[in-house]
Amino acid sequence: FRAALEEVEGDVAELELKLDKLVKLCIVMIDTGKAFCVANKQFMNGIRDLAQYSSNDAVVETSLTKFSDSLQEMINFHTILFDQTQRSIKAQLQNFVKEDLRKFKDAKKQFEKVSEEKENALVKNAQVQRNKQHEVEEATNILTATRKCFRHIALDYVLQINVLQSKRRSEILKSMLSFMYAHLAFFHQGYDLFSELGPYMKDLGAQLDRLVVDAAKEKREMEQKHSTIQQKDFSSDDSKLEYNVDAANGIVMEGYLFKRASNAFKTWNRRWFSIQNNQLVYQKKFKDNPTVVVEDLRLCTVKHCEDIERRFCFEVVSPTKSCMLQADSEKRQAWIKAVQTSIATAYREKGDESEKLDKKSSPSTGSLDSGNESKDKLLKGESALQRVQCIPGNASCCDCGLADPRWASINLGITLCIECSGIHRSLGVHFSKVRSLTLDTWEPELLKLMCELGNDVINRVYEAKVEKMGIKKPQPGQRQEKEAYIKAKYVERKFVDKCSISSSPPDQEKKMISKSCEEKRLSIPKFGPGDQVRASPQSSETVKSNDSGIQQSSDDGRESLPSTVSANSLYEPEGERQDSSVFLDSQHLNPGLQLYRASYEKNLPKMAEALAHGADVNWANSEENKATPLIQAVLGGSLVTCEFLLQNGANVNQRDVQGRGPLHHATVLGHTGQVCLFLKRGANQHATDEEGKDPLTIAVEAANADIVTLLRLARMNEEMRESEGLYGQPGDETYQDIFRDFSQMASNNPEKLNRFQQDSQKF
Repeated sequence: FRAALEEVEGDVAELELKLDKLVKLCIVMIDTGKAFCVANKQFMNGIRDLAQYSSNDAVVETSLTKFSDSLQEMINFHTILFDQTQRSIKAQLQNFVKEDLRKFKDAKKQFEKVSEEKENALVKNAQVQRNKQHEVEEATNILTATRKCFRHIALDYVLQINVLQSKRRSEILKSMLSFMYAHLAFFHQGYDLFSELGPYMKDLGAQLDRLVVDAAKEKREMEQKHSTIQQKDFSSDDSKLEYNVDAANGIVMEGYLFKRASNAFKTWNRRWFSIQNNQLVYQKKFKDNPTVVVEDLRLCTVKHCEDIERRFCFEVVSPTKSCMLQADSEKRQAWIKAVQTSIATAYREKGDESEKLDKKSSPSTGSLDSGNESKDKLLKGESALQRVQCIPGNASCCDCGLADPRWASINLGITLCIECSGIHRSLGVHFSKVRSLTLDTWEPELLKLMCELGNDVINRVYEAKVEKMGIKKPQPGQRQEKEAYIKAKYVERKFVDKCSISSSPPDQEKKMISKSCEEKRLSIPKFGPGDQVRASPQSSETVKSNDSGIQQSSDDGRESLPSTVSANSLYEPEGERQDSSVFLDSQHLNPGLQLYRASYEKNLPKMAEALAHGADVNWANSEENKATPLIQAVLGGSLVTCEFLLQNGANVNQRDVQGRGPLHHATVLGHTGQVCLFLKRGANQHATDEEGKDPLTIAVEAANADIVTLLRLARMNEEMRESEGLYGQPGDETYQDIFRDFSQMASNNPEKLNRFQQDSQKF
């Protein structure tokens, strides 16, 4: 028995060493994998930067964007794999070592203790003298009691050994099986992802083959031209330079000339000269602003200059100064004729010319209201759980009905039990983004989004036909039934009522559209060319119509126009606006159009319904300057609507035909909370509209201090990260704190962002 115990104890000690080693190796593997994911994400951001840089090449930009999105999905799959590895190997085996092996060690200590007591009783019983009957009886009783206790403890020890021997097999195999299933899911997800990408890659390969052929053809043509040029005589071509006083761009003539400096050394510098707008100007570089040599050609003369050593020189003389110039060759004569002709033309057009003055508005100064309020922390843990579970239907799992769910799908706006959340993770983030209600940190706009939807709202959409089809929802614990049900519900959307998106009858809808168009013409003020368009940032009042047709929103507090107004109508003169004919659909609304309209109306249930019917979240309304649902959400003024679209894959940088993206529109309208949200979600603030204005320029012209502060902080943070090589990092703590404060105000205290509107009304 002792020999068998010693063998078992040695085996358990060796098992503990092996398990400790395996857990440590697992930790190293997980840490290395996370480092790989971080490096991979930085590489993917580099690809996205290259795609943005290649915006003038549609093929390269589209391909790199699609590839970077696929790589992002793979990073998400890797992250899920390492998370499941940590739960299956590290956590499970560590628990086995700490709990079961500890119980074995405790039983061993107790067994060794009672064994020692038994040995002492035996020795004492052997040493007692036979003539001392009292001591003999006492020693015998102690020995008997000790032996009885020893037998009980020995049986307990043997039981613990047998339990450990049987449990270690199941624990090891269970953890390894879970680990292997995680790998199986990972590779299946990767295979499915790249299977979808395969046809596009094949088409791109065919395009590359054609590009190679075209490049070879172009090379042969260039070689032929090169050969022809080598055989051509250019000795007389220099004098054939021509000028055109009627050029469409106003440039009569342009080219390189040498200019003699007016300093003591009389140095000659080669510059790019042009005759335009009755002026002679030059540039050192093409991007430099032109330097004016002659303000008005009518006041100058031009003549040959033969009294200096350099050839091909001529002089332009004005009442205040003279400028010595040199052509490369006999082009000098063409330049002289061009100047003379421009002088004559300037005299003829003297009576018809009108000066143009550029209006520049000086930005007023503004400062960020610092205040003495303490920073509100992001909602986390039980507070987020309590707020979300108060929404109707959220007290139980959306898919299986298990009570007290602790997980959520943030893009769907539902609560889930831990088992259903794992199934949702396996669907991929393009279907469901899972987050813990107790372990993760919740941004205020995201928490507000969860409170706007809920299980009842989403199930009315995604389970509309469950009862008609006679399908029963899976019960807690039915893993396979749950997987099939959740996939059918969210991926295949089998239970969505395809007829529920139908609109009003045609005649009724035409009347409604006609009426709304008339309201649009009556309610939208006219804007002059120099007028600034401003909307109130945020308030938290309910929707009320006033005499002017402006509505106060119920969500984030914002001034907005009636729901039929497009984003572009805010910035166009009334005579140029076109009533949209896209709303005059026959009997069924396009899902993209429903999403477009619901985004303006701040109707999240309708938006969720449109997405369930297959609406493209980046659908562009060709009837309204290709405005997107996200731009409509900006126009509606709802921060939560914008967050919902972004969580469901809306492109924060997609622009309309005027070159304005969501960040542009939010800046023009003065929606500070939305500007903060878009900057956090990676909006490109360097993009310019068709007028060449970026959001910062618009904010400065509107003198909106808060938005200017946010944009400049984001730009400084971006430049700092690029200079330090911190691609993909969030930025320093000051930057994060300021944006966190703005997010809190926009979501919880929007009235604090009314300062800009109130200050502007004072003046």
